[in-house]
Amino acid sequence: MMDLPNPVLYAIPAFVVLIIAEMVYGRLTGRTLFEPKDTATSLAMGLGSQIAGLIFGGLVLALGFYIWEHYRLFDLGFHWWTFLLAFILDDLAYYAFHRASHRIRWFWAAHVIHHTSQHYNLSTALRQTWTGVPALTFIFSLPLFVLGFHPLLIAFISGINLIYQFWIHTEAITRMPRWFEAIFNTPSHHRVHHATNPRYLDANYAGALIIWDRMFGTFVPELDEEKCRYGTVKQLGTFNPLKVAFHEWVGIFSDVIRTKNWRHWLGYAFGPPGWSHDGSRMTSEQIKESWAAHQNRQTQPDQQVRQSPDKNPAKPVPAE
Repeated sequence: MMDLPNPVLYAIPAFVVLIIAEMVYGRLTGRTLFEPKDTATSLAMGLGSQIAGLIFGGLVLALGFYIWEHYRLFDLGFHWWTFLLAFILDDLAYYAFHRASHRIRWFWAAHVIHHTSQHYNLSTALRQTWTGVPALTFIFSLPLFVLGFHPLLIAFISGINLIYQFWIHTEAITRMPRWFEAIFNTPSHHRVHHATNPRYLDANYAGALIIWDRMFGTFVPELDEEKCRYGTVKQLGTFNPLKVAFHEWVGIFSDVIRTKNWRHWLGYAFGPPGWSHDGSRMTSEQIKESWAAHQNRQTQPDQQVRQSPDKNPAKPVPAE
């Protein structure tokens, strides 16, 4: 069995150096913005995420070993092609997890932490959840163990994927070469994912490969004429790490205890974020539909003016 390290631990010094470099670059050019309290909150969330990983990570790895030992279909071993195949399939699993985390409130409660910053810089990449394991988000990786990928291999590959996603959290890079933008997740693609603009909601769930969004119809390009606005639809408005970490769990609990209808209970816990039994809130899908309808109302009068015939055309002036 190959001994694979945790690549994220080795990458942390590089993360710190690059964040400092981006701060300096932002001061010189104005192309990246940092807010001290916001950055401190992101760093605190990153530290807490590493502690949570130490506490809960062993349980997930133990479950992975159990499934791999008793239910695997194949023993794929450690080969160059298993690393490559694992990277592709783990990225697909990440896409499934990420998409579900924006469509199912239970998973969103763990994932929303990453979206609470109203700034978009490299420190935002470190704003990670503390409750991913209790929220059971690891279930999306379990099929990989059934296929026969070794749990240590998947843990290593997942770390590589997380490291890749660090550099795409920046406004310092506008676009990568076209071929790169077509295959890989990039700062431009991921800015869209973090944006709260109705046009950009629920898009670009990619980890490292943007091909999944292109295949499954969730890709939205960044437009030069519409700058991304970051954060959540309803901004959290606090730098308190505890509130950042647990506010959505508190929200779920508050909504559930206020209703006696089990269907409402399920909706508040497992429906899309923003769902309410009385329609007092809006899901991201409803926000997009409302925005699209507004856009249509704005464009239709112009189209009617251009398309409707002139009822009183000017009469030709007879020649003298």
